Amino acid sequence: MARVLGLGGIFFKAADPAAVRDWYARVLGFDIHDWGGAMFDHPDAGKTTWSPFPADTKYFEPSQTAFMINFIVDDLDGVLARAAAEGALPTGLQDEGAMGRFAWLLDPAGVKIELWEPEKASPEA
Repeated sequence: MARVLGLGGIFFKAADPAAVRDWYARVLGFDIHDWGGAMFDHPDAGKTTWSPFPADTKYFEPSQTAFMINFIVDDLDGVLARAAAEGALPTGLQDEGAMGRFAWLLDPAGVKIELWEPEKASPEA
């Protein structure tokens, strides 16, 4: 059955993302990458990402909340079919990209949910 495998990331708005990144690096020892966030290995697939966004980002729209949650899924089409059966239709879909496939939904609280099916590792010859 198509399902969520784990937390794919936490993304949130901050008035001063650079200061927030600096605090997490200094206080909690986060290894902040050049692109502005930190990543933690996931035991099964993908990585868990932490990343502050500028306060005026439009990326979380159409949600009005100050954060977005990303979930790693094993079968994006299956999860979307399951969601559609419950009346939750995607607000967007990205089928191609080096990182895999993505789709977005809004939960009942208006939080934007990003579903991520990581690119499958190519079989070794």
